[in-house]
Amino acid sequence: MLKWIRENVYAAGLFFIIRVYLGWEWLTAGWHKLTGGFDATGFIKGAVTKPIVDKATNELVYPTFTAFLEHFALPNATWFNIVIPIGECLVGLGLILGALTTTAAFFGMLMNFMFMFAGTVSTNPWLILIGGLVFLAETNAGRFGVDYYLMPLLRKAFHKMRHGGHNGPTAADGKPKAVHV
Repeated sequence: MLKWIRENVYAAGLFFIIRVYLGWEWLTAGWHKLTGGFDATGFIKGAVTKPIVDKATNELVYPTFTAFLEHFALPNATWFNIVIPIGECLVGLGLILGALTTTAAFFGMLMNFMFMFAGTVSTNPWLILIGGLVFLAETNAGRFGVDYYLMPLLRKAFHKMRHGGHNGPTAADGKPKAVHV
């Protein structure tokens, strides 16, 4: 099944539709925040003052995340007011265009998990499910998009960087030399 998801052209067509839908959700969410005067301060304060607690023990479920919100996110809320909407728009554009699709799906899921850790359910589980499918499809999800052209170029560039612009070290006689790492 995973091979079909990652390699089949019909699966790529299905993932084209799925990723465009998911990308539109992210892009519109980010755009509304950019144009609508988004301020994360109230959300962060709410997540700090009313964190997710275990009903049986009354202990924090995510104490490190609550500490992160209180000691880093809240003092830097103005930075988060910019980063969150721009990140949502970039995830949306990446998914719609099929550019760095797997990376966009990963960061979209990461944001969804952060929102859920803060106590917001909303559409986050649905978006995580869809994003997870796109992430599993890897480059096949971007086959009908920019990734079709971009990924071979990136592979070639990374290969060149790893091997110093040639296929690998060779001895004077032309035979491959052992590389010690």
